[in-house]
Amino acid sequence: MITAAFPPAPVPILMYHAVAHKPAPATHGLSVAPGAFADQMAVLHDAGYHPLTTAELAAAWRDGAPLPDRPVLITFDDGYEGVHRYALPVLAKYAFPATLFVSTGWLPGPYDTGGALDTMLGWEQVRELAAAGVEIGGHSHTHPQLDQLADDRLWSEVLRCKAIVAEQLGAAPVSFAYPYGYSDRRVRRTVRAAGFRQSLAVGNDLAGYRQGPYALRRLTVRRSTELPEFRRIVAGEGLGRAFAMGRALTKGYAVLRRSRQAIRRCAPGD
Repeated sequence: MITAAFPPAPVPILMYHAVAHKPAPATHGLSVAPGAFADQMAVLHDAGYHPLTTAELAAAWRDGAPLPDRPVLITFDDGYEGVHRYALPVLAKYAFPATLFVSTGWLPGPYDTGGALDTMLGWEQVRELAAAGVEIGGHSHTHPQLDQLADDRLWSEVLRCKAIVAEQLGAAPVSFAYPYGYSDRRVRRTVRAAGFRQSLAVGNDLAGYRQGPYALRRLTVRRSTELPEFRRIVAGEGLGRAFAMGRALTKGYAVLRRSRQAIRRCAPGD
């Protein structure tokens, strides 16, 4: 059933990272076990949620088009190999679309710069995901804190990522996700000027139309997220309690990053 309310109701955007039985220590906390991921997708299916890609949601909001009842987005950051090995068969089982945001310099192959935290997807696997209905978006080239970069490096990170995805898939990505969720007005302007139509942050809240297409919030799914909590956060219930610590840390990090930016602007030679 299609609904046509405007301004539209907020939408849960789920943020995943690695899907693995034994993730690397650096990715463990933000990973999910394959069985847990399967159980979570079954919850969405049984509760009547209708997954969309990032591009589909943003286009509907941009055009004022109707959305299906109970829309939800399933997104993956970085490009870990388990998205293909474990998540794709579950998505295919339910015919669920999703969005994968790749850090192009972390994937093995001609653009690999090192620095990946765990086993990453190969480009052939990325193409198979795209062919299966997974939208492939950009997530920078080397996964830095974009709001801490000088303008030239910021442009390089965004444009190189876009160019590599376009070269590998034959079409330029239209959606972007900020590494660590960090952005500011300058970063958002850069992402927009590079040709991306929408971008995702974190925020651990429901995504709303009034956030604008370049600051849509997501909900973090962790290894510690049990099914009762998963059901609540997808429904938008108890988010303040579920993410209280993360929100407090985010505010603290924001103050620290702004201080670092101010120091750099005042430094001699800048």
